Amino acid sequence: MNARQATYDLARTIQDRGTMIGFDDAQALRRAESTLHHWAEGECGDSNAYASFGIERDDDGTPYRVVFPHTANARRRTRIPDRERGALRRVAEICERLGLHYYHQGDPRGCALYVDTAPIPSNDYTRAIACRR
Repeated sequence: MNARQATYDLARTIQDRGTMIGFDDAQALRRAESTLHHWAEGECGDSNAYASFGIERDDDGTPYRVVFPHTANARRRTRIPDRERGALRRVAEICERLGLHYYHQGDPRGCALYVDTAPIPSNDYTRAIACRR
């Protein structure tokens, strides 16, 4: 399934629950899910033969890309744009306008964003609609 078909499928699934959603809003939800998924992967970290790296936040919430070289003890931090906050802001705007509720699941092993017409409890989001990539 290509991206356009996946977006139409998401819009149709949300419409089946009684909320009219356009292609642009469904596409924005899918893109936000992708952004949140990649952000969660970055927070978990990764490594290669030369360094380990990941995303960390300061006490004030500012995000940094942190690199730990394997050959030296010098940790490098670079401030990065907060893509998670921007994606969640866009999702909140769309959901508020359409009367939807959303749940952001921060584990990168699954879908990062779920929406539904009813409130979604954090301990059971399985009935909600997954905004898969």
